[in-house]
Amino acid sequence: MKSILCFGDSLTFGADPEVMGKRHAFADRWPSALEAGLGADKVRVIAEGLGGRTTVFDDWNAAADRNGARILPTLLESHSPLDAIIIMLGTNDIKPYLGRTAGEAGRGMVRLGQIIKGFYLARGEAVPHIVFVSPPEICDTDNVDMITHFGGKGIIEESKNFKSHYRRRAEEVGAHFFDAASVAKADPADGVHLDAENTQAIGTGLVPLLQKLLAL
Repeated sequence: MKSILCFGDSLTFGADPEVMGKRHAFADRWPSALEAGLGADKVRVIAEGLGGRTTVFDDWNAAADRNGARILPTLLESHSPLDAIIIMLGTNDIKPYLGRTAGEAGRGMVRLGQIIKGFYLARGEAVPHIVFVSPPEICDTDNVDMITHFGGKGIIEESKNFKSHYRRRAEEVGAHFFDAASVAKADPADGVHLDAENTQAIGTGLVPLLQKLLAL
């Protein structure tokens, strides 16, 4: 039985853009779709999604710790041994009071990759396959609260830069790369989150890559 950790934010949590604070049904979340596509008899997919999570930045507005770099070692201890770790973070990094750019998010992803490698090398264990997933692009929306939270409509263009930065950073740390925007689009209801169909599409889109990496 192979084990995969999916480390992400509200897109991994399965936030519903139509009903803020609500969550898509378990079967509609992308880690669930990934497990179904790979075969639940062969793979265990662990979903670790938290709304507002960043790669490496502190968000003091939140009750929970949203700094991905700080919580990741705990999750590695909790869920190891792992065969693959999929990271889809960065959307929250480009908020105006945090990293602001896709480039800074990419650097945060590098740090997460370093944490994973250091954790397993220190234990003398094989490093799991690491997959960097660039998030879907933010889209235009009439949801004023949401778009202003992310810095206004100019952030839509910045979100288009995720894929180029993440592809380059993945090569830098020896990780694999997948562009979620190639299979999923944000819902105009809030401009950031995904409907059930697009959420599932990320998991389904990752199936061929994980089949190859895990020799399934």
